[in-house]
Amino acid sequence: MLGYAAALSVTAAAIAGTLIYAGFGVGGSPLAIATLALISAVIEQSRVRLTATIEISISLLPTLFAAVAFGPLAGMIVAGASMLGDFRHDRLKWAVYTPSEAITGGLAGLVAALVLNHATDGFGATVAATIAALLAAQLCDFGFCSLTLMLRGAPGRGQIASMVTPLLVGAVPLYVPVVAVLVFAYSAVSPWTLPLFLAPTLAAQRLFVLYQRQRTLAVELGEANETLERANLSFATALVATLDARDQYTAGHSAAVAVYARDIARQMGLPERDRELAHLCGLVHDIGKIGLPPGLLEKEGPLTLEERRRMEEHAAIGERILANVEGYEPIATAVRHHHERVDGNGYPDQLAGSDIPLIARIVAVADAYDAMISQRPYRDAMPSAVARLRLANAVGKQFDISVVAAFEAILSVADEEYLLGTHMRPTRVPAPSAPLAIAATS
Repeated sequence: MLGYAAALSVTAAAIAGTLIYAGFGVGGSPLAIATLALISAVIEQSRVRLTATIEISISLLPTLFAAVAFGPLAGMIVAGASMLGDFRHDRLKWAVYTPSEAITGGLAGLVAALVLNHATDGFGATVAATIAALLAAQLCDFGFCSLTLMLRGAPGRGQIASMVTPLLVGAVPLYVPVVAVLVFAYSAVSPWTLPLFLAPTLAAQRLFVLYQRQRTLAVELGEANETLERANLSFATALVATLDARDQYTAGHSAAVAVYARDIARQMGLPERDRELAHLCGLVHDIGKIGLPPGLLEKEGPLTLEERRRMEEHAAIGERILANVEGYEPIATAVRHHHERVDGNGYPDQLAGSDIPLIARIVAVADAYDAMISQRPYRDAMPSAVARLRLANAVGKQFDISVVAAFEAILSVADEEYLLGTHMRPTRVPAPSAPLAIAATS
């Protein structure tokens, strides 16, 4: 980087010398240029951090003013002065960015001078020169930024452009009117209008600070949400692992139900949040079974009426478990009602139709389908076609027609692994192909 900094310094000095040789002077009063340089140095210290390696500021505002009003040499001075605050803290950064900023300011001033030399006098010419200088400065700044970051092994041009372009596009309506009006006022009205530059500059700086705070809060909120989602999924997975360890015949069943429920929610056009909710509900829908008496889950053969009544308690037990987890209230409600029927003959509360939460209706279909295609100690697995036919026959009685229709649309184009849930059930017991009756519950 030292060689790169030296090359930039030599280039900046050569450009300055060439401009002087070509007859370009400083173009403005030393006091005005010193004022702009000071403003540039101060506001550069309020940079907005976009990533760990990219920052952006509004120091281009005084640079543009100097470049358009006073010419390329003044633009170089003001732009280079913007890095004065880094001299004591990071001298390598100062050595790299001071000449690159000076080159950017000089190019902006040269382009503005060319436009002004070939345009008629007036405010329109000032606007055109400001736009041209802004575009030239942005392109030059982007090029230096990309090259510097590439030499440091940071992200390439594509990632830099995706982060910086929106801010650069927004700079046009922000910078051009302010700079053009103040430059025109300075040259056509009075040099004493220069102090007016402070007000819009301070306002723009304030906007950048507010943007930085808002962006920081947004990033922190996003990270907090991601952490919470990972914690939710980890918690649900741990609960399911506890259940799977107890009941080898349903091991992997909850994972399959979760995938089916999430896909049904997507097929129904539900928002991402509801898809995630359906997935979590599918994972933990049977968690209440860990509260059932020993031997009930493991029993081979049909259940007695009393045993079935005890088995049906798992929905309410699951709700009580999950209701104690902060943020799991909607999941707890869906778990309680995933065995309700649309005709009102389900359990535990005999809800009917739309009174049953939609996520519970989705999980009910996913649960019933996977139960039917799975091997159980009391019956063999059904082929997918038979299970789908049973879902269709139970529409309006046990299942919601819109949920079944959405699931059928998925299954009609699915591959064999998805139809049998084999890729979602690594511990699944091999299932014979011979179908038996009744299996619309898990």
